[in-house]
Amino acid sequence: MSLNLIVFAAPCAVLVAALVGFVGPKRPASGQLMLIEALSILAVVIALLSAGLLVMSGPATALLVGTPDIGLSARIDIVSMVMLLLVSFIGWIVVRYAAVYLDGEARHGAFMAWLSATLAMVMLLVTAGSLAQLLLAWVATSLCLHRLLLFYPERVAAQRAARKKFVTARLGDVALVGAATLLAISYGTTDIAAILNAARAGDGGTGPVVAAGLLAVAALLKSAQFPLHGWLTEVMEAPTPVSALLHAGVINAGGFVLIRFADVMLLAPGVLAVLVMIGGFTALFAGLVMLTQPAVKTSLAWSTVAQMGFMIMQCGLALFPLALLHIVAHSLYKAHSFLASGGAVDRIAAFRRPGPVAIPSAKAVGRAFLAALATYAVIGLAFDDGARSPQSTALGAILIFGVAYLLAQGLADAAPRALTQRMAVYALAASFGYFTLHALATWLTAGTLPATPAPGPLEWALIILAVLSFGGVAIAQAMFPLWAYHPAAAGLRVHLANGLYANALFDRLLGGWALRRQR
Repeated sequence: MSLNLIVFAAPCAVLVAALVGFVGPKRPASGQLMLIEALSILAVVIALLSAGLLVMSGPATALLVGTPDIGLSARIDIVSMVMLLLVSFIGWIVVRYAAVYLDGEARHGAFMAWLSATLAMVMLLVTAGSLAQLLLAWVATSLCLHRLLLFYPERVAAQRAARKKFVTARLGDVALVGAATLLAISYGTTDIAAILNAARAGDGGTGPVVAAGLLAVAALLKSAQFPLHGWLTEVMEAPTPVSALLHAGVINAGGFVLIRFADVMLLAPGVLAVLVMIGGFTALFAGLVMLTQPAVKTSLAWSTVAQMGFMIMQCGLALFPLALLHIVAHSLYKAHSFLASGGAVDRIAAFRRPGPVAIPSAKAVGRAFLAALATYAVIGLAFDDGARSPQSTALGAILIFGVAYLLAQGLADAAPRALTQRMAVYALAASFGYFTLHALATWLTAGTLPATPAPGPLEWALIILAVLSFGGVAIAQAMFPLWAYHPAAAGLRVHLANGLYANALFDRLLGGWALRRQR
């Protein structure tokens, strides 16, 4: 099998699965469902073969397959192969789940078809070697997903969410088309590899800087960043497999575009600064709102908004290898969370035990944060190779704040010794895991993604602001039992549960969503 066939066979296999769903009966037989799943497994195997070719060539190699001049080409490098493996694997899991989950539905076959078509478009997106293929796959992914969101068209809430998603997506499309046009004019080519090489050399003038701003706009809209995040929290009317596919796959398209055009983004430090501010605020805002949501799927949706905000912030800090690692980890976690959400209540009930809860005092919280940061510093010195950027060091400190939140419970006066020991192990494991994965991601992407530049005065100010902001929120969460029942907290909880009404303002800005009642 030639290299061309191997690369393009993965999305083609899933497109054949979509065709099987379209031409078959509305309620597919078991053989038809088995064929669709088999084709999804074939896509995973093909992705593994492509990854094997890359390993044989070396992880820093970038292979171009196809003809960029006519818009059909695939770029095989560590970024595209990681994303292709991720999308194909999660796609197979979601297809397998949907085959059982929707058994007996009147339009089961159509659902499997649109699900497979969406997966194929995402595969074409992450392996795009030309601007034309990137644009077509970007738009087609959104349009196919729109059909899945309206699987229950009679539901008014589903119509409202799908329409809001449609408007937001089209704005993102316009931004991406503008960015692609500027890049093509500035560099005289639609070949992404040639554009990245020229951008790394600093060529192009002001056109790529404006293009970087438009790429940022497209990524922010696709990743549901504040204040246009409301559509992502309202699409829960769609079947659970759609939520898993959206939150574990499609939502990552914005971050992928920033990572793919990392060399272009580095030409616009001001744009990166905006990404840090918007992404960081979205992460903090959505993380707090998530804690107030009573429904499992809605809470997971807000968690996705927060995680995407953190990933956008990583891109703004020029930590592109870590952003790619974040996409992989979040996708696997969120796919499992949505597909297992149906049994969440039973699991919570099974593990709930009566008894006193160890509530940390302010002194215990302070000891916990000092201990976590000291652990992080010691392990960081052991991994220090002299090449670590201040941005990555600050990001690790932000991540360790989450461990400090858990460690505070272990250091509470009423906490059993076993809990204290377990939290200490968590702190050690988290610090060691961060530095290990950071080193691995940096090594794998060396030569493909640009190194993080030294921070200037603006970057230093944003780094300090980010560390202080996330640290303050982590301390507030650790001390939550101490102030949760204060009268002022009750009002704050109500406002947070409504997302500080940003989504309502977005609705009003768009003129509302007057939908006809179903008769």
